[in-house]
Amino acid sequence: MNIRIQAPCPPRFHHKTPLILSRVSCSSEVVSHGVLQMEASSNVGNSSINISKHKRAFGWSHKQSLLLKQSLNKDSMPLRALMTSSTAQDTSASYVNDGKIGVLLLNLGGPETLDDVQPFLFNLFADPDIIRLPRLFRFLQKPLAQFISVARAPKSKEGYASIGGGSPLRQITDAQAKELRNALYEKNVPAEVYVGMRYWHPFTEEAIEQIKKDGVNKLVVLPLYPQFSISTSGSSLRLLESIFREDEYLVKMQHTVIPSWYQREGYIKAMANLIEKELKSFNRPEKVMIFFTAHGVPLAYVEEAGDPYKAEMEECVDLIMEELERRKINNPFTLAYQSRVGPVEWLKPYTDQTIIELGQKGVKSLLAVPISFVSEHIETLEEIDVEYKELALESGVEEWGRVPALGCEPTFIRDLADAVIESLPYVGAMAVSNLEARQSLVPLGSVEELLATYDSQRRELPAPVTVWEWGFTKSAETWNGRAAMLAVIVLLFLEVSTGEGFLHQWGVLPLQLPMFP
Repeated sequence: MNIRIQAPCPPRFHHKTPLILSRVSCSSEVVSHGVLQMEASSNVGNSSINISKHKRAFGWSHKQSLLLKQSLNKDSMPLRALMTSSTAQDTSASYVNDGKIGVLLLNLGGPETLDDVQPFLFNLFADPDIIRLPRLFRFLQKPLAQFISVARAPKSKEGYASIGGGSPLRQITDAQAKELRNALYEKNVPAEVYVGMRYWHPFTEEAIEQIKKDGVNKLVVLPLYPQFSISTSGSSLRLLESIFREDEYLVKMQHTVIPSWYQREGYIKAMANLIEKELKSFNRPEKVMIFFTAHGVPLAYVEEAGDPYKAEMEECVDLIMEELERRKINNPFTLAYQSRVGPVEWLKPYTDQTIIELGQKGVKSLLAVPISFVSEHIETLEEIDVEYKELALESGVEEWGRVPALGCEPTFIRDLADAVIESLPYVGAMAVSNLEARQSLVPLGSVEELLATYDSQRRELPAPVTVWEWGFTKSAETWNGRAAMLAVIVLLFLEVSTGEGFLHQWGVLPLQLPMFP
């Protein structure tokens, strides 16, 4: 299938448009091995993009158009195409015998025991890509992470206790790595596969050390997040960048990155397979609302920092529904975002609120699809299976089902192997001078160049007031609020660091706290 796209050339990013790495070349052609056909226009300012397949709204009917439901940026729009892997083996023949190949799978990580929960949470909240503090207050990143992790640990432990006392993420990811290695060997690509977690063992640093010991000199970095986000793939790549810069071996090692792969044919078909199978368990499959639920991110990440996550997520859902439509499955569907934390606004609609609204509108059968997760963990096993199921039944839903995470689903694993093979010609071939000129079938890039492209779009959130004014003014209230917030942070820091204070006396915090690392 060819998808015909009219796109501006060269790529141009509007400052409020989520960053999407360029994936189409600046000439009319059908990309080799692929399915993308495009026409370039030099009229960038007034460019328009026409996609032959209709887009859908994330609501009641699959027939509604996404273009009618959302406000598009007038200057640019994310470009994506469903990718095939039928010629993956052909692209790797001359690269297998030229060095030792490694594949680094990146994932979040999770506590394996209840004792791991608090230090895991500390690692999570100490990441500046998770909690973005103003530059002036960044020295408080670790103290604030310590406070939040200590405060949240008891409730989080309850959640992990309910799913067996720890996260199964490491076991599942290790199994995925093993199956991916086997799939690569079956395709005559002898490669070792490593697992690097961002916030728990095996840490990315541990995986890199093993990669060095094994003498790998060609590395494919593959985040296990289908869609790119600042807070997931972006955070892991930023850590990799810092590791690479400090190690002479890594500086010389050739590598490439597959930053997102939600549009790949194998992934789309694997998701459709799981959905089709679960629909059959309902009494009336054609009446089931397909409920895609994705991990949320703060709205500012998308609107201010240029995170492409929302755009990629919406297109991913659209591609899955197109695949289901080809199978004569035309169920209504919707997309919502879960797991929000704190008082700031996150991507909407929220999963819990959407479930209540669907129940009020008379939806009786709901099939939850965890769209941003490829492994089972607390957000699927506890948040979806327990909390959201209970909420749905209380809201009037009578039949509830949930599509399992992909795990080691064969179609999915084979497609990941094809993605790795297709990337091999580009290992070490990246250069700043030809980044925009060279086009690959899979979206590839070096760690440093991907982050440089992202950083060119990332902007500091503007301060609402830049000068202080005397009196009962909005400016004075703003600055007084900032001063009060700073005082609260300082007091919390003293409480956590000394183990003494009114929060301890009142029993809000335990009397003995672990010291900062």
